[in-house]
Amino acid sequence: MLIASQLEPTYARTVYPCFDEPAMKATFNIRIVHDPSYVALSNMPAIDVSEMKDENGSLWTVTTFNTSLKMSTYLTAFVICDFDYVTRTERGNEIRIWARKEAIKHGYVDYALNITGEIFSFLEDLLNVSYPLPKTDLVALPDFGAIAMENWGLMTFQESSLMYLPSDKFTNKKAMIAIIMSHEIGHQWFGNLVTMNWWSDLWLKEGLASYFENLGAIFVEPKLSLDKIFYDHVVQPVLREDNEIEVRSLSESEDKIEGSFSLMSLFDSITYNKGAAITWMLSGFLTEKLFIRALTAYLKEFSFSNANQDDLWTHIQKVVDAQDKVQLPASVKQIMDSWTCQNGFPVLTLNLTTGTISQEHFLNKKNENSTDTYKNGSSQPLTWLDKSSKVFPKMQVLESEYDWILLNVNLTGYYRVNYDQLNLKRLAHLLQNNPKAIPAVSRFQLIDDGFALTQFGYIQIETALELTKYLASEDELFIWNMVLLNLVPENLEGILKNYEVYPLLKKYLLKRMLPIYHYYAGFIRQNVDALEDDYFAQVYLEKLFTTACWLGLQDCLDLSSELYAKWMDNPEYKIPLLIRRTVCCYGVAVGSDKEWNFAWEMYNHTNSTKEDKDILLSAMSCAKESWLLYRYLQYGLSDTLFSSNCTSVIILYVVTKDIGHRIAWEFITENWPLLSERYGKELLHDVLKVMGRFVNTDVQIKELQVFYNATLEEDERAAATLLLEFTKFENMERRELLIKVANWLQKNVDD
Repeated sequence: MLIASQLEPTYARTVYPCFDEPAMKATFNIRIVHDPSYVALSNMPAIDVSEMKDENGSLWTVTTFNTSLKMSTYLTAFVICDFDYVTRTERGNEIRIWARKEAIKHGYVDYALNITGEIFSFLEDLLNVSYPLPKTDLVALPDFGAIAMENWGLMTFQESSLMYLPSDKFTNKKAMIAIIMSHEIGHQWFGNLVTMNWWSDLWLKEGLASYFENLGAIFVEPKLSLDKIFYDHVVQPVLREDNEIEVRSLSESEDKIEGSFSLMSLFDSITYNKGAAITWMLSGFLTEKLFIRALTAYLKEFSFSNANQDDLWTHIQKVVDAQDKVQLPASVKQIMDSWTCQNGFPVLTLNLTTGTISQEHFLNKKNENSTDTYKNGSSQPLTWLDKSSKVFPKMQVLESEYDWILLNVNLTGYYRVNYDQLNLKRLAHLLQNNPKAIPAVSRFQLIDDGFALTQFGYIQIETALELTKYLASEDELFIWNMVLLNLVPENLEGILKNYEVYPLLKKYLLKRMLPIYHYYAGFIRQNVDALEDDYFAQVYLEKLFTTACWLGLQDCLDLSSELYAKWMDNPEYKIPLLIRRTVCCYGVAVGSDKEWNFAWEMYNHTNSTKEDKDILLSAMSCAKESWLLYRYLQYGLSDTLFSSNCTSVIILYVVTKDIGHRIAWEFITENWPLLSERYGKELLHDVLKVMGRFVNTDVQIKELQVFYNATLEEDERAAATLLLEFTKFENMERRELLIKVANWLQKNVDD
């Protein structure tokens, strides 16, 4: 048994009567009556443990905690558990990490304990504000809805966010733990000591904690290339989202939130990722030194109290005014409100001939009804674009055909860049002759901006494809991953094989993938442990290998069969985790029923982990023989073979495969009464979403309609028809795009 609280944003009121508002800070006296075989934890240290009897004469323990500091209700917390702990004291702060007894015994939280104190000291020194509590407990919860929560003095985590198995050689797990822990420890200052006035300024704590999570992680794991990780995991995903008209701005007015958003919906990528990206940009143009100096003053003024966005701007302004090195073109408030109070971000358009740079809101043109500059390898000073367009004489580079310009170097600014044809030609030329002249993060951004601009109708797909010609000399996996996600999106693998673009894509991509593929295949064959510090190999190697096998690269298929056969010979053998999913899938695909049956046997092995079970569920849907897929779906129906929540997973795995989608659809229509009783409308909706990808004609829509007209209520039928109509429209657009891609590949495939 275990009890743990999670009171953010407004659940404190369900535990004790209170004014449950972040600005109504108070001190709390907490006492917990509990079973004597358990321990009770709260924000403060326990000052008294006594016994009492209830009316039945049963004995209970009463734990009384010291009075808390002045704090917000959402940060009060308690845990009642029978866990063990490991402990260490750092600068008078007694740190204890609690977890299940066997996890403590096996050393699973030792890594976390090693870095907790280091991160605390790092932030104390950096911010020059000491941590005010005498103790900090961190608890690893086996089941927890959030990833982690920063309760003052009693932080809670999902087990996976705190536990590192000493046998795990790879650092990506360490990196994740270091990032999550730095985020929560960062909150002890931003959020706990100084709290936002209200949830409308939630980004003040989440954006800042997401900024410090990177500084903390790089401090304890200096080998990580955090600028790449930050751009790849934080900035790029939110740039992909933050461009629809209906996306909210970072800082919303209170009345708008009370009306249209639930508070929970504020805990999203705009708050966390955009908040961090804007903070990164702010620190970039102020310099980190001035930024931290302003934060220290802000923390000291508002300790044990509350602040809003303007309070932060005021403190930054004071620091800027007190020196003369950094000159801003406008007040901090004017500059920053334009990023936090309106949604989206700008796209900059550069014209080499006239030297003009203009900016506009980046929105989808198809639906129409600050800059760092690099020039020919010499870095240029920061330039401000304070109007909608401006001529920069330095940007007129026509003379030599090799003069080029790169904006937003190392992605310090939160925006995209649209270059004119001339500059793009020169950048493409540069990439082919000397790709390393452009920093890796900027290569990533150049290509990613290219695909995003295509998608939104700013440029043609052919222009973006020109930037991929150089890829044979690209050795960065995170760049490859982004290119492959654009050219071979995961949800389209089943479909693309039906188009004439497939053989062309195969020839074009494989030619460019071979160097990086062979580089990593060498490690997989000889010494996979050598990749233990290669963070991106641990995150993205799978996508590279899956694509190579999907494109039919013989060596990739052979490698998969080889490693899978090795596992069949010796079930104790572990296929390298980095490509385990690919190897299992293609081991089954290339094999016969013998390979499939082995996967089935291993799936039913009691000691395989949850992760391995999922890999095998997916692998069994990779079979190339129809009867195996049909049998698999039949197995899925049986109560005795599967826990019932697996059936829908199996169906969804099979339906996404190129030969599986018809088989799965027939299976669903034959067994609908049973499936519907078990999974209801959820399953049908998920399946229709996937089936929709294969729909290109009205006849196909009719076929699906005939089925769901008989099974769905009237209002649901309308929704399903809309979904299919929309998907058909998307598919037709995609078909047009694929024809353009195919034509371009036809011309360039031999380059």
